[in-house]
Amino acid sequence: MKRFRILFGILCACIVSVAWSETAATCNGDWMEFHRPNMKRWNPCEKTLNVNNVGRLKQLWSYTTGNSVYSSPAVVNGVVYVGSEDGNVYALNAATGAKLWSYTTGNGVYSSPAVVNGVVYVGSEDSNVYALNATTGAKLWSYATSFGVYSSPTVANGMVYAGDGNGKVYALRAKTGALLWSYTTGGTMDSSPAVANGVVYAASDKIYALDAQSGALVWSYAITSSGSSPAVANGVVYIGSYYDFKVYAFNASTGAVLWRHNTGRVLSGPAVANGVLYVASFNGDVYALSSKTGALLWSHTIGVHMDSSPAVANGVMYFGAWDGRIYALSAKTGALLWSYLLGGLGSSPAVTNGVVYVGSGASVSAFGLN
Repeated sequence: MKRFRILFGILCACIVSVAWSETAATCNGDWMEFHRPNMKRWNPCEKTLNVNNVGRLKQLWSYTTGNSVYSSPAVVNGVVYVGSEDGNVYALNAATGAKLWSYTTGNGVYSSPAVVNGVVYVGSEDSNVYALNATTGAKLWSYATSFGVYSSPTVANGMVYAGDGNGKVYALRAKTGALLWSYTTGGTMDSSPAVANGVVYAASDKIYALDAQSGALVWSYAITSSGSSPAVANGVVYIGSYYDFKVYAFNASTGAVLWRHNTGRVLSGPAVANGVLYVASFNGDVYALSSKTGALLWSHTIGVHMDSSPAVANGVMYFGAWDGRIYALSAKTGALLWSYLLGGLGSSPAVTNGVVYVGSGASVSAFGLN
């Protein structure tokens, strides 16, 4: 079983925080990377899909790759970018699913692409991080890591941050691929780093907080995530643990534990929206917790394993499960609004401009109202 199925894995027109806010000028709904730039897996710009119409979602198109798709899509400027176990990175027309280009790496691509300033950044099992021209797919640079890269890159302030299977965290210059620093953790790293306020949060045998410019350790806490990608919101870092059946909230500056909540095993990364933390459990339950206190707001039982990280948009929570279905629940109540049978789902959905994109089996699919 490839690394636990190769896990990975703000408001639109108001508050502007210096580093991570999505202002009206940039509120176009693009899902640029695994976390989105707000590090929350929340799209505050989505205005088309909502709790009243999501039940009418239909499959718009499906594109078949040469092998399984665990990579989670990025959607930018009308193009869907995704990796496949067949070793390719694909660029697909977001409206039709037609292939625009593909780039072949030396091995499977489980990493979710990050697309920033016309460049696609993605990791490969061939032990490289790649930068590709987003329009043509031409390789701009690659950086050789010490092991396969299952981690999804995070791009911030001109830097690309990613981890490899040896537990090394890399900080690469986005323009050139030059190494700024690397940091060796004590375990493997399959999850996507989160970057906020000059600190990189990376999960391995512990959760590590590293200075984004120097790689110096700021703090660490012994929690083995085994794939859960941390989310960051309002000075708090959230992450799930596979081995001690909990979700944790840490003070982002000090690493102090603010609260913990029993959830069962967690492989997926949480999402944060409107003061609520959303978690999909490997044990088969979905949880909504107060992001401030960890108090349970609601739970919903799916009954099968889940390692797909939730996406939240306009009052709806989307995620996939091992029964092969993609689900939509009310973010407020947990009520089931919609589900669709696709196939094995290890990919995490992206929701933008009234369409839900997700990988399943050996294909990538888009769901919309028309």
